[in-house]
Amino acid sequence: MFIQKHPIILASKSPRRQELLKGLGLDFTIELKDVDESYPAGLNPADIAVYISNQKALAFSASKDTIVITADTIVALHNEILGKPKDKEEAVEMLRKLSGGIHQVYTGVTVNFNRSVYSFYDLTTVHCSTLNEEEIDFYIENYKPFDKAGSYGVQDWFGLAKVEKLEGSYTNVMGLPTEKLYQLLQKLA
Repeated sequence: MFIQKHPIILASKSPRRQELLKGLGLDFTIELKDVDESYPAGLNPADIAVYISNQKALAFSASKDTIVITADTIVALHNEILGKPKDKEEAVEMLRKLSGGIHQVYTGVTVNFNRSVYSFYDLTTVHCSTLNEEEIDFYIENYKPFDKAGSYGVQDWFGLAKVEKLEGSYTNVMGLPTEKLYQLLQKLA
């Protein structure tokens, strides 16, 4: 069991990541820093997620007593990166691409603690059923998925109605692979 001995900072405004950390029974504060989320060309999706997560962690000065957790989630469809949609039109386009197919969700996680940085990623394959135009419009109008990679949330209507199968971690698709994070925190304790 992980006994929390150090303050934890979650460097994320994601309500889903906050909910997942609370679910692990951790006490934490939220602290945000502006970070350039661009990445070098030629990286594969897993490396992109870890690279951005690492950049977020490096924005915090190394502390011996505080654990800083950062994460970045990306959706990849045949190696095309589907980030957060800029507007409704881009959200519609992404959901059309995901409809009736299989895609991957990668979350890179970095823990900055005791003047060291530890990074990993997790991968989940998501199988989606077909969405018609009415369902796409309904989803965007009612769930406004503009803060979500790939334009959807697995924990809302989309996941309940249109995700047929997951291969891998459910919490990874939500934005934080809690089992792997918990194991790392246990090792650091």
